[in-house]
Amino acid sequence: MKKIRILVVDDEKIAVRNLQHVLKKEGYEVETASGGAQALKLLDLAEDNEFDLVLTDLKMPGIDGMAVLAKTQLMYPETEVIMITGYATVDSAIDALKAGAYHYLAKPFKLDEVRRVVKEALEKQELKRENRQLKEKLAKVHGVSIITDDPQMRDLLRTARHIAQGEVSILITGESGTGKELMARYVHENSLRSSGPFVAVNCGVFTEELLSNELFGHEKGSFTGADRKKIGLIESAGGGTLFLDEITEMSLGMQVKLLRALQEKEIQPLGATMPIKINVRFVAATNRDILKMVQDGSFRQDLYFRINVMNIHLPPLADRRKDIPLLTRHFVDKYSSRMGKIVTDISADAIRQLQDYDFPGNVRELENIVERAVVLTRSETIEFEHLPEMAVHTFRQNKGGLPSLDEQERSYIELVLEQTQGNKTKAAEILGIDRVSLWRKLKKYLLD
Repeated sequence: MKKIRILVVDDEKIAVRNLQHVLKKEGYEVETASGGAQALKLLDLAEDNEFDLVLTDLKMPGIDGMAVLAKTQLMYPETEVIMITGYATVDSAIDALKAGAYHYLAKPFKLDEVRRVVKEALEKQELKRENRQLKEKLAKVHGVSIITDDPQMRDLLRTARHIAQGEVSILITGESGTGKELMARYVHENSLRSSGPFVAVNCGVFTEELLSNELFGHEKGSFTGADRKKIGLIESAGGGTLFLDEITEMSLGMQVKLLRALQEKEIQPLGATMPIKINVRFVAATNRDILKMVQDGSFRQDLYFRINVMNIHLPPLADRRKDIPLLTRHFVDKYSSRMGKIVTDISADAIRQLQDYDFPGNVRELENIVERAVVLTRSETIEFEHLPEMAVHTFRQNKGGLPSLDEQERSYIELVLEQTQGNKTKAAEILGIDRVSLWRKLKKYLLD
């Protein structure tokens, strides 16, 4: 059984020695730090063998106990922190409790109190761990599991679970079809807000006026035709998570309104006389180069910093080819069950072809291809012949040798448009992107 590890941080040697003696007698493994700077280094080094509990002095020269608390919460959300205070710093200790510390111990310590508080903190930490494990199982039952065998994605999911436990805003980036909304739902299900609502909105499908009304709502009679009060999506997500997909499609005017909501933690519906306090975690996503947009002035820098406290970048499917067979079989099971067909396998030739394909539309495109193949097959197996024509073209050669990624994407889009006879809605569906993204690519490659 893994021994419980405790980190004790204090610039007073006697206090460190006393705590270390008491805790070791209780059977705990104890490491010590003589100040905040050393504590932060130990927290960094402990990533694969994290501490179960941290006891830290509040007032220390340089890096204080609040910084140790913040670092612990960021890196190890399940680890509890107990503050150590002197007589004159009890008020500050209460501030630390508000910031997330479990408890505080006032000097001089009473040994029985130390044992009791440490025992209770460890029990709470174990309960949090059990709850997280249960949520992971429930997430799989409810379909909020991300299927992967890729080491890079496993690390990403581990990071996402850590980040989920906090309250900071998150920006999810990645190409269209990589699963940004699924990741947002994964974060929500692994957060302390999982019992609250998850509300998603695509910012790219509304005009500025309509998006403002969707997000903030309005009062009855606030404009012609407003015959009833409308609760906005931000208010509807109270106690939960609001997912703002394609946030870079917001106008600058809407960006200002959203920034105020993030800063002030309140909104004012159209026609309302008083603002409404909100309790929402914001998770945003984009498939565009948001930093470039900040530089050219089409996205506000202050809003970027507000939504990008933490970033999760999803790799394209072409960078995780090991997952293609796993995902393919998952989608075969999904759609054969949905269609009431008995389709149990996919041929080795078909799998090889899919693994050799670059998937500009990423996981969403793979799902569309498998759904189509399940429709077409008349046996229990999906064969090479059931794959659409675009999936059996590799575009790997041109006169100069290997083509660039842009050349390959342009050729692929041309082929899809040819297959759909210029139907952009159908083309966007096959590509696994929305019409706005397709329109941008057509402009980029001068295909419009």
